[in-house]
Amino acid sequence: MAETKNIMNKPNRIIIALMLAATAVNVSAKTTKQHHQTPKETKMEQNANKQVALNAVQAFFKDYDADGIKKYFAQDYIQHNPHVPTGIEPVLGFAPLLKQAGTTTQNHRMIVDGDLVVMHNTYDNAEAFGAKKVVTFDIFRIANGKVAEHWDAINPLVEKTASGRTQVDGPTQVTDLDKTAANKTLVKNFVDDVLFGKAPQKITDYISTTEYHQHNVGIKDGLSGLNEAIGALIAQNNMFKYNKVHKVLGEGNFVVTVSEGEWSGKRQAFYDLFRVENGKIVEHWDVVQEIPAQMAHSNGMF
Repeated sequence: MAETKNIMNKPNRIIIALMLAATAVNVSAKTTKQHHQTPKETKMEQNANKQVALNAVQAFFKDYDADGIKKYFAQDYIQHNPHVPTGIEPVLGFAPLLKQAGTTTQNHRMIVDGDLVVMHNTYDNAEAFGAKKVVTFDIFRIANGKVAEHWDAINPLVEKTASGRTQVDGPTQVTDLDKTAANKTLVKNFVDDVLFGKAPQKITDYISTTEYHQHNVGIKDGLSGLNEAIGALIAQNNMFKYNKVHKVLGEGNFVVTVSEGEWSGKRQAFYDLFRVENGKIVEHWDVVQEIPAQMAHSNGMF
């Protein structure tokens, strides 16, 4: 026992203390850099991330260009689309097929939250994605100037919705940047209280009673339209169920949630986009995609 106590002799204690001190300095420097990033620097970083996402989409869906894909996608690119294998090679292999089909994309909204860029898109000639026209939410994680990871959910684009609106029309401009944190909290609390069913009676604390524009294909505008749709689902014993929120991403007046749940007896990925104005949710878009039992990779959809 006496020999064990002597292992930590004075020279060893000094070396370890110096190592710990150096580590603490490095962590402190990184933390200081993060905490003292100016709003201008943050905005520049966000704009750069948006541009990388746009360039990656351009290379894949418009130019179908292998060199562009290699430039804007990381070599160890992580894929969460359940039908596409992970890595950059499947992306390179898929591009010629998209070119042959004439697949094109149009971006309708884009928000950035840290290193994650959310794009609300439509694809045309998109039979490879399940229908001639589809609507998607794509989330890209940007690292070192490249797309390092991708999540998405895809639905067919329909001609007619219950509200008369399309699945993608409506305001696109990002405003109220100073309210980003408050709006994310509002939406997260709405999901917890209303969609998770913890306190559904609080719905008017979150959704405007005077203006609520709906882009879900089966729900009419306003709280009355939402209540009507929920009543019909309950009557059919087919009410959707939210089980877990994986992401809450926001920029200004737009907040996106990515959730996992159940509907029609199957596991589902719920992508919900909310527009917030004056502390209330005033508009909603969504894409709901079934989570398949078998995927082309082991990364999961979330």
